[in-house]
Formats: sequence, structure tokens, C-alpha cells
Amino acid sequence: MAGSVSRALRVVDSHTEGEPTRVVLEGCPDLGAGPIAQRRALLREKYDWVRRACCLEPRGADAWVGGVLVPPHDASAEFGIIYFNNVGYLNMCIHGTIGLVATLAHLRRIGPGAHRIDTPVGVVTGTLHEDGRVTVANVPSYRHQTRVRVVVPGYGPVTGDIAWGGNWFFLIEGGPIPVDTSRIAELTEFTCAVKDTLAQQKITGRDGSEIDHIEVFAPGRPGHSDSRNFVLCPGSAYDRSPCGTGTSAKLACLHADGKLSPGTPWRQAGILDTVFEGRVRLENGALIPEVAGRAWITAESTLLLSADDPFAEGIVL
Repeated sequence: MAGSVSRALRVVDSHTEGEPTRVVLEGCPDLGAGPIAQRRALLREKYDWVRRACCLEPRGADAWVGGVLVPPHDASAEFGIIYFNNVGYLNMCIHGTIGLVATLAHLRRIGPGAHRIDTPVGVVTGTLHEDGRVTVANVPSYRHQTRVRVVVPGYGPVTGDIAWGGNWFFLIEGGPIPVDTSRIAELTEFTCAVKDTLAQQKITGRDGSEIDHIEVFAPGRPGHSDSRNFVLCPGSAYDRSPCGTGTSAKLACLHADGKLSPGTPWRQAGILDTVFEGRVRLENGALIPEVAGRAWITAESTLLLSADDPFAEGIVL
């Protein structure tokens, strides 16, 4: 006899250019009305079972990113969102925001146009276009350090830029492993080694922030993309999409190098060869990346947590 259901989470699933997003609409405990970063801390400290149930097996997998839809704190925003993945909580997620906008459109809660969304790192704008594409105007992005050299055990010297695009990135132009789908396991091992080396050497973002994303770039295909990337996310899963916050960090570096002027498109392919189109604009002295892509709804469901299920809150290894 099946166990009695003690908790339930109503969710909508989507994927953005290959990377999944699960938006929690109902069932999360009340997190209050404070700033989104404050509510994220409360979710982490008291209700982490929501994250685990959504993103860990048996209901999730390493690549899943989830988000709890909450009322905004910023009065100019329509919605608030708290993002998380298989190991913890994210500052910002552009593929997730594209998925969120597609989800809200699917639920007929929004129509085409610009919609402001409150996140732990500030308000972003998701614009739903008539054709279903979504453009996200991100938080201000910038390069923090350029040409940082580290010696990675087993690989030797590696040079990259440290940049903020809503999350902290170490961006490597070229590397010892070709950026190709046939080399995903090797790329994962390499980028994990880079991440570990940065942590061991206490190389961080601004104010000691952990660099939790590693991004490797290679040339794109003519007529298809300007660049192709492989992105290691927190938890050692790779991004199936071209990574929106990573694209933002890349755009900031290109602009800093004088290689990308405002309004000029940059087509960033991911490891699956799907593409985000990015641009930058200057606003009050800050660089604002705009990243466009497409999400598809894959499921509407209710996640059921039974009191006697040993894995109700996910399999934690």
C-alpha cells in the first residue's frame, strides 16, 4: 500500500536550449516579504528540502536547475524568483529566467512585452517576443581581473579572466581539451581541476566570492556562432545551454577588450550547439548584457512527498 502524501509541490518544467528548469508554483513554505536574498537564506536554512526534492534523484538529476516563484520585494518588479541546483543556491540564472518567462506565458499569467523579475542579485527584465523567444536584460556585468595564470595539476599553466555576469566565472580562451561533445567527460575533469585549483590558491571574485563557474571557449562555426563554450556549473554538472550568465561575463570581457561595441550581436553556442544571442548596452556607466534564447515547456506536474518515503526529500549521497 502506498504511503500517505505529506507534502506536495506544484511545478512546471521546461528546457532552455537544452538546459532544464523546474519552477515551483505552489507548496513551498511561506518565506515572508523581505529582500529576495534574505528569503533565499531562509529557504536554504529552514526549507532546503524543497531544493533537494526538485533537483536530486529520484525526481531530478545533476543538470536540473529549480526556482521558487515568490512575490517580488522590489516594487518595480512583477515576480520574484529564487534559483537553486543540485548542490545549492544560485545568484542568478538566465536560462532559468528564460524558462520562467516561458512558464508564465504558458500559464497565461503574462503576455508579450517586458516583465521585471526580482532576483537575489537585483532586478532583471525578461522580454517575451511574439515568436516565443525571450530576451533577458541582466544585472550589470564586468571583468574583475584579466589574464590570471594558475598552474593546474595534470594540465600545467592555464590563463583566464575573472568576470561577473550574475555569477562568478573563470573564462578560459582555448584550453588543452577541444570544446566538442565527444570530449565532455574530459572537459568536465579539466574544469573541475581548474575550479579546485582556484579554491586552493584562494583566487576569488570581488569581496572573496567563490568562483563557482568555469567556462572554456573555442571558435564558433561560420554562419552559426561566434564562439562555442563548455561551462562547468556548481555541483560539477555541465550547462547544456550556452549559459546566459556566462555569456554575460564573456560579453563584458569582449567589451573591456574593445572587441564588442554596444548593440553589436554576439552569437554564443553551447556544447550542444544551441545558441544564445547577446548584446551589450551602457546604462548610467554600467554594462548591461542582453541575452536572447528560447525555452520549451516539457511538463506540468505535482511532486508528491510521502511521509514514509526514505527518499522523499531526494537522495543525498
